[in-house]
Amino acid sequence: MKPEELLYTKTHEWVHVATDGEGNKIATVGLDRFALDALTDLVFLDLPEVGRSVEAGQPFGEVESVKAVSDLNSPADGEVVEVNAGLPDKLESLPDDPYGEGWMIKVKVTDESSLGRLLDHAAYQKLCEEEA
Repeated sequence: MKPEELLYTKTHEWVHVATDGEGNKIATVGLDRFALDALTDLVFLDLPEVGRSVEAGQPFGEVESVKAVSDLNSPADGEVVEVNAGLPDKLESLPDDPYGEGWMIKVKVTDESSLGRLLDHAAYQKLCEEEA
């Protein structure tokens, strides 16, 4: 996935929304390169179990680096339908491919209006420039 094609949260999670074969909106979620660069050396990643309900703007897990512990926030209301279970064991590779192999969870969106708070690439770039 290309960063220009994604949506973003104000807390630096990227989101790719697609429709599955049953018509459900599925949001694939990962942590953006801006956040990864700020965190630097990652040491721990806590991801939720499949089946867990998540709420837009609320933590679904956390990432820990040598600098800080940060919450990972859900971009939408829904249910976790898939988790990248191998990711916590290969954190060193996360910055190499945050938009591909670095996805963290997939959420079946139950309230599509919750996606309305997400930023497009241009708005997200502006946010990052303001925070830099």
